[in-house]
Formats: sequence, structure tokens, C-alpha cells
Amino acid sequence: MKTFNDIGLNKEILKALGEMGFEKPTPIQAKAIPHLMSSNQDIIASAQTGTGKTAAFGLPSIHMTKINEKVPQTLVMCPTRELCIQIARDLTNFSTYLPGLKIVAVYGGASVDTQVRALRQGAQIVIGTPGRTKDLIKRKKLFLSDIKRVILDEADEMLTMGFKEDLEAILAETPYEKQTLLFSATMSKRIISITKKYMNDPIEISAARVNLGAENVQHLYYMVHAKDRYEVLKRIADSTPNIYGITFCRTRKETKEIANKLMQDGYNADAIHGDLSQAQRDEVMERFRKRKLHMLVATDVAARGLDVNDLTHVINYNLPDDEEVYVHRSGRTGRAGKSGISMAIIHTREIGRIRAIERISKIKFSCELVPTGKDICQKQLYSLMDKIKKVEVDEYQIEPFLPTIYEKLESLDREELIKHFVSAEFNRFLDYYKNSRNINVSESPRGKNSKPPRERVSQKERRKSTFASLFINVGKNNNVSPSRLIGIINEGLNSSDAVIGKIEVMKKASFFEIEEKKKAQLIKALNGTVVGGMKLSVEVANEKQARDEPTKSGSHSKPKSRGSRGGNRDGGQRGGNNKNSGKWRGKNSSAGKGRKKSQ
Repeated sequence: MKTFNDIGLNKEILKALGEMGFEKPTPIQAKAIPHLMSSNQDIIASAQTGTGKTAAFGLPSIHMTKINEKVPQTLVMCPTRELCIQIARDLTNFSTYLPGLKIVAVYGGASVDTQVRALRQGAQIVIGTPGRTKDLIKRKKLFLSDIKRVILDEADEMLTMGFKEDLEAILAETPYEKQTLLFSATMSKRIISITKKYMNDPIEISAARVNLGAENVQHLYYMVHAKDRYEVLKRIADSTPNIYGITFCRTRKETKEIANKLMQDGYNADAIHGDLSQAQRDEVMERFRKRKLHMLVATDVAARGLDVNDLTHVINYNLPDDEEVYVHRSGRTGRAGKSGISMAIIHTREIGRIRAIERISKIKFSCELVPTGKDICQKQLYSLMDKIKKVEVDEYQIEPFLPTIYEKLESLDREELIKHFVSAEFNRFLDYYKNSRNINVSESPRGKNSKPPRERVSQKERRKSTFASLFINVGKNNNVSPSRLIGIINEGLNSSDAVIGKIEVMKKASFFEIEEKKKAQLIKALNGTVVGGMKLSVEVANEKQARDEPTKSGSHSKPKSRGSRGGNRDGGQRGGNNKNSGKWRGKNSSAGKGRKKSQ
């Protein structure tokens, strides 16, 4: 089957599909539609959101509907209001040129009276959530005696949400002689029990997992400490000026908290969750579809049925418990031949779950470094320049204001004008990320913690390295530990490739070795900055400074990697004390290379 024209759908449906831009059926459509149009045999279909399953059951249902009979002939059951509305919208679009066909969605959170009136007008296709459908049957407002086919969409989710008894009560009201279609992303024991009880000799079909092997979907993860997840999310948003994505959280509470934080921080974001009324959900989704919102925060349940085009990103704020759910989430981007990114923010103990997803789903993740402040400022600046270049100039509207503007700016030459303009628009990012820290965490080979393995540096490399001995005016009294000092150096250099030698932290001051080529840069970066209420002073160490400060404890004779982030509170590599360390000698002691995050 090459096109929908080859299936045998009526001309009215084909006309609507053509106007919607649908030409070729997806794999699940190619398998399901011909079977449904030629056989009454039940179907069990393994399919996820994004595979085209709505059209797979919707098109043949519309095709086979007897329009002159004003009774329900097809019943579609789904777990959420959003999915219910989405299916009804899609089927209505497919039947644009069949004016006698009436499709009604029934779901909680909306006026039951309105839905009853719609049913009375003679609906042939009913899409409903279990709770409201059961309620209408109980009220004797919905009659299923003439039902020809029942479709259970997202059956796994309906059972997970506790709708098993409702489903059984609804199915008991349908005729014995009917066709039953079950669509589910997974086949649990509860699903199998439903199939055995309510299906007759079903045929099984499956579709390729949504975008599973799609070349246009990039899968990546960032590894950080759990406390830094939100900071990563902000940096992702800031480094992607045109982001349009969904962020998945594990709980309703977390969804609300993250969305509120984003909004308070000035991002075009909002949440969708179970505590919203239907009107509130509709309002949020309308804004998101119109791109008035750039980021939607949601749980998996709330996001069921959200079919939004052109998503650039799917962000897993938390990894789902089920590997299949990750695949489901990632399939919301990279559709219709467009590229998309699915990313996960993980902490140090979750790398095993990434590997499990890779193994089960045949997905290959890449490990990425969280964007630095410099990276973000650069991308924002270039995005601003592109926007200015592309903006349409309305000469007529701005002409009356130009003389005054020219007069106010005449003292600035071209370069100064550009600098002032950029600064006026850009200072927020520059100020915010000026002293941003490196929050990346290295991956442990055993996956147990974040402490990266030390690199053994050859004697040849040791001899090649030249170190400078530096003095800094903060120590234990300022709550500075060796790991905290590494963090300070981290932030000062804003780099992960420096080589750090010996570190010695004392009460009022500290000494450390840094490779010679980084000395001037670090002194300039740190001098004048404030740490723990103390204005930093950094200079080349001398013998007098060493004599003036006792040097018991806190000395690290082994090299420190500037980029090494351990699992301690300060974020630096935890080093053991050298009991035999003496006074600061300022020699080129053994040093290790700074480690970049493995890819």
C-alpha cells in the first residue's frame, strides 16, 4: 500500500485527508485499516502516541458508519480528557465532508447537560473517558445496544489509573456481537486479562516504536547533582532561544513547583496537571499550541493525548520508572520528518537507567556538558542579532520618531551605538551568568558515585608542566575547604582543562599550584570577587607568606583536577589529608590533568 487512495476509503474521507496533507499511511495504519474494513475479527495493537493510531481506528470507523442511523455505532474509550478531546478533534477533521456524521466527546470536568444534548441529536461515534461514560449509561442517557465496534485506546494507562471496574461495567452494556479493538503501548497481565474476557480470537498487530530509531531525534543526557536539576533546565532554555518543548516531571506537585519557578524567573511556561479544571487545561493548551508558551511542564498522565506539532525538545526532568515511557515521551518530537531533541537530566546514580533504556529500546544516548554562562551569552547574542536582521521595518510607523532618536544618539559612533544597543538588551544574561559555576558531574565507571577516576600522569608529562604557586586570602575561617577552593578556581577560570597541583588550606589563607599559563587569567578573574563575605586577594606566593601562616592539616600532596567534581557538599573532588605535609614549599609537586566530562 503506497497511499490512502489504495485502501478503499470513500472519496469524502480522501478529500479531507488530502487537504490535511496526509498521503501515505503509517505502518500501524497500513496494517489496521485494511483489516478493519474487511473483517470483524478483534484486534490487539501495540502502538504508542505518534504512530498514527487515531487514524488507524478512526478512518475505518468513519468509513463504515451508517450515517442515516442516528445511534452510537462506535465507542472509543480513552484515559484522559485531553486525549478524548484530541481524538474527537481528529475524527471531526477526517469527516469534514460527511455533514451527516456526528461525533461527540464525553468526559468529566465539563457540563454533563451539554453532552446529553449532543447525544440526543444522534451521535454515531462517541469518544469518552470511563468515568463520564459509565455515568451517562447509569443516567440512561447513553445507550450502547447498537454498538458495532469498541475501541480501547491507551488501555494500559486506563488500567494504571484504576478504570478496570468502569471499563468492565461499560463493556457489559455492549452487544456480544461486536468488534473490539485494543490499543496499548505495553501488554501487562491486566491487559491480557481484558483480552481474554472481552475479546474473541483477536489478531495481534504492532507498529514500530514511536521515533525509536528515527535519525531525526537526538537523545542526550546531562549528569549533575540532583539539587542542580532546575539550574540545568534554565540553562537549557537560555541556550535554546527558540525552544518549544514539554518538560516531564514525576509528580503533580513537582510539575506545579517547576512551572511556578520558571514563570517567576521570567520564562514563558505553564503547567498542565490533574488539579486544573477543564477550562483551565483548555486555556493552557490553547496558549501552548499558539506558541504563546514556550515550555509546558506536565506529568505523563496529564500529557496523554497532547498532540502538538513541531516540538523542538522533550525534556525529562525526571526519568520515568518504565523504560517504555521514555520512548513514549521522546516520540512527541521529531515528527513529520523534522528534527527533535529528547534529553534527560540525571543524577550520578541514574546512569544505569540510561543504559537500560539504550539496551531495551536500541537508543543511543550522548552525554553532553551543561552549557556554560559563556555558551549561553553567545547563543543569546547571536539569536538577538538574527532577530534584528530579520525584523520587518515599518517606515511609515517609525518615521515620526526618527528625528528625535537621531538627535539623542548622534553623539555615538557606529561601534558605540552597537555596543550600547547590545548591552541594553543583553545585560541580564551577562550579569546572571558572569560568575556561573560548572555544575557538570563526571560519570563514575561503576555508576556508584560522581567521583571521576584520577588520571595517571606520566613522568614525561609531569616534567613538561610548569606551575605557579599562588596565595589566596581565605581559609578554614571562611569555610573554605580544599574542595571548595577547587570550586572557586572552577568558577574563576570557567573552564575544565586547567591543571591544579598541590593545595594547602590553612586558617586564614590558602596556597595552591596552578599551571603557569593559567596564572594571570586566574589572578585577574578572582581578585576583587567576594566569597563568604571576604573580598578575594590572589597573588603569587612567596616565602614570607608561607612562614606567616601555620600549615597543619588541609594539605593535599596529590594533584587535583580542576574539572573533577566529587560527591561532597562543596562540589569539588574529595582529597585525603596528608599527615606528613610540611610547610608550603612552592615547588612543582606532582600534578594531574584536569578532566573534561567524558562523552
